[in-house]
Amino acid sequence: MARYKPIHQGVKLLAVDFDHQILPGTFEHALRHLVDHELDLEGFHQRYKNDVQGAAAFNPAVLLKIILLAYSRGIISSRKIEAACRENMLFIAISGDSQPHFTTLAAFIANAGELITKLFTQVLLICDRQGLIGKEMFAIDGVKLPSNASKEKSGTRADFLRQAERMEKAAAKIIDTHQQADASKTDAAAAQREAKQLKRLQHEAKQLRDWLADNPKDRQGSKGSIRLSNRTDNESAKMATSKGVVQGYTGVAAVDCHYQIIVEAQAHGTGSEQELLMPVVNATASMRTPETVITADNGYHSEANLKALADAGIDAYIPDKDYRKRDDRYADQTVHQQKPDPLSNKCPKPSKAKTYKPADFQLAADLSHCLCPAGKRLYRTGKNCTLNGYASVRFQGAFRDCEPCTQRPQCLKDPAKTRARQVTFLQGKRDDTPSHTDLMKPKIDSDLGKRMITQRFATVEPVFGNLRGNKRLHRFTLRSKAKVDGQWKLFCLMHNLEKLAHYGYAA
Repeated sequence: MARYKPIHQGVKLLAVDFDHQILPGTFEHALRHLVDHELDLEGFHQRYKNDVQGAAAFNPAVLLKIILLAYSRGIISSRKIEAACRENMLFIAISGDSQPHFTTLAAFIANAGELITKLFTQVLLICDRQGLIGKEMFAIDGVKLPSNASKEKSGTRADFLRQAERMEKAAAKIIDTHQQADASKTDAAAAQREAKQLKRLQHEAKQLRDWLADNPKDRQGSKGSIRLSNRTDNESAKMATSKGVVQGYTGVAAVDCHYQIIVEAQAHGTGSEQELLMPVVNATASMRTPETVITADNGYHSEANLKALADAGIDAYIPDKDYRKRDDRYADQTVHQQKPDPLSNKCPKPSKAKTYKPADFQLAADLSHCLCPAGKRLYRTGKNCTLNGYASVRFQGAFRDCEPCTQRPQCLKDPAKTRARQVTFLQGKRDDTPSHTDLMKPKIDSDLGKRMITQRFATVEPVFGNLRGNKRLHRFTLRSKAKVDGQWKLFCLMHNLEKLAHYGYAA
């Protein structure tokens, strides 16, 4: 029978040279060299005041290397990072066997603030020095992620006021019941449960009242509308995603097309992509050249954004929401849209019932009225109306016709609340001057525009795939915009360090 050499398992004492554990050409080798020799960490060192008194602190360079290495391995939890510093030889080597507590790691990330922004800029300048930024095209995209905030504690001030009043009424009812039952014998266990419930109601009502006192105004949207507040993190936002509604932040990144270096990263507490385009574009001003092209998907398309880009003299390709309908390459997209999402485990959404469109109504030649599919007359409600720059005529049905109509479910989106149908017909633009949207459409539909859209997709989507798939960035672990923005920048900084290591960083 063949004989084999013994295989050692379990514990074995070895003499380990930490320097030999970090191999040249790897991410951790580039990370260690950059942090130790390239990055200016003076801002971190200034936060420590233990020169004479106080315990010795962990070197911020060590903490930074530990966190960036953990993020590169898809480890986000501070407790798991602490465990890796005890058990993983690579973490032990990169940290010099420091083994910081998880609270130290969490506090370092949460309190870094503007210092992370400066580190991100320093790494970006090194990438530029290494020739990794081509500055030909910056592709912008974003991802909506939940944060350390409770979705159930969102609402307007009016919602919170009603909740507080309901809790106070419930508490007053319990107190009244106790007073009436003082003379009679009561179950001790029931009385204890009611006392516990009373304490909880009073505590939560006080929390609501204190929050309302500290926040005298509702949050305002970009167009003046009321935006939902949140009592755990009022800078976060309730956002709809393909995987459901989340309470969190949108992480936006601008990616250079040359080597997919992230040239700008920001986190915002809003789900409106249109609000986020210009802040990111403006932040890339120092990296752009007059020939740099800006691209983004149709979520960032708006007349205001296109005008701002044109006024700044920036060449941009931002498609409208209907550009795929005009592109032959997407002719079979309906086949793929019917397929289930392999990344989602949720039940399929019920299809919404379609309602009648203006094309289903018959407009009179003299524009005096129109007929609905049921044959009823809708009367004109005004003249010289303007809708999005277009001259329009509006009509509304009579209550006596619409309320008893059997076709209300097909005609009205909300038959229970809407009494009569209204319909608007566009008659042409008030101003013959083409809008920025009109000018963008032929630009997008051109051969160059189609190539730009394809290049945008190939540039930015792999970056977000790396951050979300490989690095497991499925949520932000912090609260407040400043802290979440710092964590998002740390992930993007780590991505740029990976590019430096991959393409042979040279000091």
